[in-house]
Amino acid sequence: MAEKIFFDPQLLLPIQRAGTISRQAARRPQAAGFDEMLAAAQSKITFSEHAKTRLAERGIAISEQSLAQLGRAVDELAGKGARESLVYLDGTAFVVSVPKRTVITAMDGRAKDNIITNIDSAAIL
Repeated sequence: MAEKIFFDPQLLLPIQRAGTISRQAARRPQAAGFDEMLAAAQSKITFSEHAKTRLAERGIAISEQSLAQLGRAVDELAGKGARESLVYLDGTAFVVSVPKRTVITAMDGRAKDNIITNIDSAAIL
C-alpha cells in the first residue's frame, strides 16, 4: 500500500491576481531598485591597498567634498575614454584607473620623486 503524503497548508500562500498588490506589500516602503543600487555602487571611488598605505604614510586626508570632486572628475575622464589618469586635487596628485574607478596611488608635493608615468590623461581641479 502506498504511503500518504501530508503537507502543511499553512505554508501555501494565496494566489494573487495579476496587477493586484497585497496589503502587506502596499505597506512596505519601496526599496531602491537594482539599477539604482548598481549605479550607486559603480559611482563609488575605491582605493587600492597601495593608495591607502601612501595616504597614511604621507598624512593625506580626503574630505567628503574632495571625494565627490574626484568622483565627478573620474566620470568626465571616463566619458572621454581615459584609462589611467592623473587627477590633481587640493595639492594632492591621484593616479586613478578610470575603468575600475580605483585610486592606484596618491602623493603630495613633498615626495622626493615627483615623476608620474603610464598615464594617458590628467585633470587639474
